[in-house]
Amino acid sequence: MKNVLILGAGLVTGPIVHYLLDKGYHVTVASRTAAKAEALLGNHPNGVAMAYNIAADTDGSQLTQLVSRCDLAVSLLPYTHHVTVARECIRQKKQMVTTSYVSPAMRELDSEARAAGIIILNEVGLDPGIDHMSAMQIIHRVQNAGGHVDGFMSYCGGLPAPEANDNPLGYKFSWSPRGVLLAARNSAHYLKNGQDVTVPGEKLFKHYWPLQVEGLGEFEAYPNRDSVPYRQIYGIDDTATMYRGTLRNAGWCDTLDNVAHIGFLDETPRPVSGVTFAQFTRSLLPADAPNSGNIKADLATALDLSADSKVISDLEWLGLFANDPIQIEADEISPLDLLTRQMLERMEYAEGERDLIVLVHHFDASYPDGKKEHITSTLIAYGEPGGDSAMARTVSLPAAIAVDLILRGKITATGVQIPVTPNLYEPILAGLQTLGIECVETVEPVQA
Repeated sequence: MKNVLILGAGLVTGPIVHYLLDKGYHVTVASRTAAKAEALLGNHPNGVAMAYNIAADTDGSQLTQLVSRCDLAVSLLPYTHHVTVARECIRQKKQMVTTSYVSPAMRELDSEARAAGIIILNEVGLDPGIDHMSAMQIIHRVQNAGGHVDGFMSYCGGLPAPEANDNPLGYKFSWSPRGVLLAARNSAHYLKNGQDVTVPGEKLFKHYWPLQVEGLGEFEAYPNRDSVPYRQIYGIDDTATMYRGTLRNAGWCDTLDNVAHIGFLDETPRPVSGVTFAQFTRSLLPADAPNSGNIKADLATALDLSADSKVISDLEWLGLFANDPIQIEADEISPLDLLTRQMLERMEYAEGERDLIVLVHHFDASYPDGKKEHITSTLIAYGEPGGDSAMARTVSLPAAIAVDLILRGKITATGVQIPVTPNLYEPILAGLQTLGIECVETVEPVQA
C-alpha cells in the first residue's frame, strides 16, 4: 500500500483525503491542529492524523521523519513553506504535489528534482490548475490543426451560488478574507489587441468591465496580476491578447475601490481602546475632510459620492459607521484586519449554502485557409449542500488525481512541473470529467 503525506488540513483538504482513501492509499494528514486532521479522516483504518507545525520544526527533524514514511507528499501549507518541503522531498527522493504557483525559489530546484528522479508538480488546483489544463487542451488542438491563437482571455471566480447571494457585496468567505483583501492591492499587466496595459494597484478596481456568462448573467471582470508571461508558458508567444482576470458580482469593484481609497487596506496598527467603529473610520479620512459629526455623510463627501450610494450602503452594512466600541483583545488593530474581521463576521456561508465556481476562457483562432473562429470554454461548478464546497473540490481533486497518476506510474515526468503538457493535463482532465468537473465548449465561426 502506497503512503501519501498531506501537510495541512485546511478548508480545501477534504476532497483529496477522501479521494485517496477511496483509492486504497494510506493517508497521513499532518496539521497544526490534530483535531482538524482527525475530522477529515473520520476514523478510516488507512488514515493517520498527526499534529505538526512546520514553523516550529526549526531543525526540520519532524519533517524528515514524516517524509521518510511516505511515497509522495502533498503540501497544502501556506505557499511560503513549499520550498522547505520540496528540498526534503528531493533529499529523500520522494514525489511531491502542490496546488500553488511556482515561486522563483521553487523553480530553482528543477535540476535537483530531475537529478533525484522525482516530480514536483505545482499549480494543479483550480486557478492555477484547471485553468491551465483546459486552456492548453484547446491551444494545442488549434495548433495541431495548423491554427494560430490570435487572442486569449480567461476569467475565474469563486462566488456564492445565486440562491446564497444574499448580502450587498455579492461575496462570501469560507476562509479568512485577508488574502482576498491583500490581493486587492496588486498591480496588473496584460496585452489587449497588441497594446501593453499596466494597471497600478491603486487603480485596479477602476479597471473592470462586464462579462456575460450564459445561464448565470453578468459579472464584473478585473485583471489578475501579470498575464503576459503566460504567452510563453502557454506556447502562444506572439498572441496579440493575453489576459487573465477575476470575476465578481456586480458592484464589488466600485466598493473595493473606495475601500482601498479610504485606507482600509492599510496594515499599520491603530489604537482601538475605547474607539467606536465610526471613530475608527473617521480616523482614516484626511485632516481636511468634512467633520459634521455624521460619518456617513462626511465619508460620502470625501469620496465624492451620494450618501445613499451603494458604496456607502455597503460600508454601513459592514458596520463601519456604528457607534459601538470596537471590542478586541489587543489595544491596536490595522484597518485591514478590522475590515477582515467585519467581513468574516457578516459574509460567511450559512450551514447548507452552496458556493459557485465560474471559469471562462475565450480564444480567437485563425487557420491557414482563412477560417477564423471564436472558442468559449466554460466550467460551472456548484458546492454540495452540507458537503464539500465547489472551491474545495476544484482545488483539491485535480491534485488528488495527479497523486494517483504519479503513484501508479502514469505520470513519469521529473523536475519542477506545471500541468501544461498533454502527458499531464490529459489524464487529469479525464479524471475530473468522471467526477462531474468538466468544461463545456462552444465554437463560433468568425467572418474574415
